[in-house]
Amino acid sequence: MASPKESKQAAAAANGAGHSAALAPRLDAPAPAEFSKDEDVRAYRDMLLIRRFEEKAGQLYGMGFIGGFCHLYIGQEAVVVGMQMSMKEGDQVITGYRDHGHMLATGMEARGVMAELTGRRGGYSKGKGGSMHMFSKEKNFFGGHGIVGAQVSLGTGLAFANRYNGTDSVSITYFGDGAANQGQVYESFNMASLWKLPVIYIIENNRYAMGTSVNRASAETDFSQRGVSFKIPGIKVDGMDVRAVKAAGDFAVNHCRSGEGPIILEMMTYRYRGHSMSDPAKYRSRDEVQKMRSESDPIEQVKRRLIETHGLSEDDVKAFDKDVRDIVADSADFAQNDQEPDVSELWTDIYADDVPQAAE
Repeated sequence: MASPKESKQAAAAANGAGHSAALAPRLDAPAPAEFSKDEDVRAYRDMLLIRRFEEKAGQLYGMGFIGGFCHLYIGQEAVVVGMQMSMKEGDQVITGYRDHGHMLATGMEARGVMAELTGRRGGYSKGKGGSMHMFSKEKNFFGGHGIVGAQVSLGTGLAFANRYNGTDSVSITYFGDGAANQGQVYESFNMASLWKLPVIYIIENNRYAMGTSVNRASAETDFSQRGVSFKIPGIKVDGMDVRAVKAAGDFAVNHCRSGEGPIILEMMTYRYRGHSMSDPAKYRSRDEVQKMRSESDPIEQVKRRLIETHGLSEDDVKAFDKDVRDIVADSADFAQNDQEPDVSELWTDIYADDVPQAAE
């Protein structure tokens, strides 16, 4: 028979487990959305644009046209494309430094993104931000951010502004499995839950924080449950299936717009390239990468549906690819031939012009 002390400890543990479950119930992922032909075509083109753009960016980096850091999104395209299909005008997007795909998905022009990567004046930040620091107020894209996890607090602030201003807009805040271990993430969780802020925390779990497997860096590897102690529900989503992402996105935005507060979507995804262009990715085998490509590639899944379900021919699909390649080639030509920023640009965009002056 257990001692009184042991019984008390067991009861406390049981109560604690039950209490945590009550705080943030584990939510099952909704069934993947049923896509019409037009929706599959849109998803295919949007994901393919990101894939081809990133491939070209990698080439330009190798040729010396892109300096600094360059983090490619190849393999993760379904996450941002599926979420974008769930959003409406006014919703905001903010992310970390693996951000080119998010920019393109929000409707930012390939020319402007590529020009920024190459440091040209036609870029979205006038050539001064580079790969990790681009913004578009018109597209409600509030930046890639170079500091790991910094965007989580900012995305929570966007949600606070939405609540304060009485809009029904939702902040879509992306970060990775590595950033999920940063302290400010949990400070943000606490505030978002306390004030029921309309923010969707999307953890893009691509399995490696730089070169470290999640199993070596995280005591709890079920990132959908990271909000349990803050009463934030979470869903684990197949981030390689754009239909699964769309269904989870629909659920999440409705959750936020109805005043239920924040929610976490853990997107199980995979990046085919290294952490950045300087990473040879020797911490994983080629077989592992090839297995993901052959069995779970998000673009190939949609391509098969276009042919087998919607009756498109191989030539039809190739035509989409040609159109996308033309857009990307045009963006690369523009970026390589555009002018660099004038020296006078060193002194612009430092302070906001409309900040009221303090009273003397």
